[in-house]
Amino acid sequence: MFSLTSHSLRSSYAPKTSSVSVSPSGEIVEGSSVTLSCSSDANPAANYTWYKDNQTLIQGPQGCYHFTSISSKDRGSYSCKSENQHGQLDSKSVFIDVQYPPKLPSVSVSPSGEIVEGSSVNLTCSSDANPAANYTWYKKDEDSPEASGQNFTITDFRAEHSGNYYCEAQNERGRHNSPSHLVVVAGTWRGTTGTVAAGALVVVLLSVFILIRRKRASKQPCEPGERPDSREQHLSTQRQPEEQQDDLHYATVPFSRNHTDSIYCNVRPARPTRRKEESVVYTAVKFKSGSAAARSETPAGEDSAALYSTINKTC
Repeated sequence: MFSLTSHSLRSSYAPKTSSVSVSPSGEIVEGSSVTLSCSSDANPAANYTWYKDNQTLIQGPQGCYHFTSISSKDRGSYSCKSENQHGQLDSKSVFIDVQYPPKLPSVSVSPSGEIVEGSSVNLTCSSDANPAANYTWYKKDEDSPEASGQNFTITDFRAEHSGNYYCEAQNERGRHNSPSHLVVVAGTWRGTTGTVAAGALVVVLLSVFILIRRKRASKQPCEPGERPDSREQHLSTQRQPEEQQDDLHYATVPFSRNHTDSIYCNVRPARPTRRKEESVVYTAVKFKSGSAAARSETPAGEDSAALYSTINKTC
């Protein structure tokens, strides 16, 4: 009977408590290992459901939720629910604050585009960081900072202010620089571009002019029978003084007046030698009246009216 009484004293009940603990306690740095534990008083043992920002994560008998390498995306409020067949109980939420160095900062410029000289320009730097980052402004290729703070304002923008600006975001976990951002006074960059373009155009035109001159020089014709490499020698010969040039020779062939018919004269210059000979021949032919019969009486090949004259002169 005693044993039966002992069994009757054991009772079942719904979860009476439910709470979440974090290990390690204190500040949580990105990349570290973190464990969340949910505990409850329930009989029989409870099952657990985990939530992040009221969104369900996992369900199961395990009362632990583990991060092997916690990141900034894991930052948020966590809670658990303990539940058995007799009832359920929700825990209070615990906020997990994950600290991390600044992410890549971004720079915005207002107004955007080219800046009118004398106007006001505002640069803004922003970065995701925990804790919040501090900002410092720099001009590229200059060591000393231009300003500090998330906003950098130039009230009277001049040509000397043109250049590449960037910001540095820093907190106790690290620092990160933004990409440089070009800020230009209207007309400064455009004028530089125009100068470069004009110089390039002059180089192109000069190259085209030289190319055309070379093509024209290569297309000048040579005299028949003259090789291109002897053209200069031929030109130098033409430039010789008149006293060094060949004398001209003429030949006059008279004919009897007894012949009235046309007489053909075939006059050919003597073929020049290939070395240094040159022939110039001129022929003048005169016709005199005469009968056709007289011409017919003269044997072929002995006609005295057909005369040939060739004068050769060796240069």
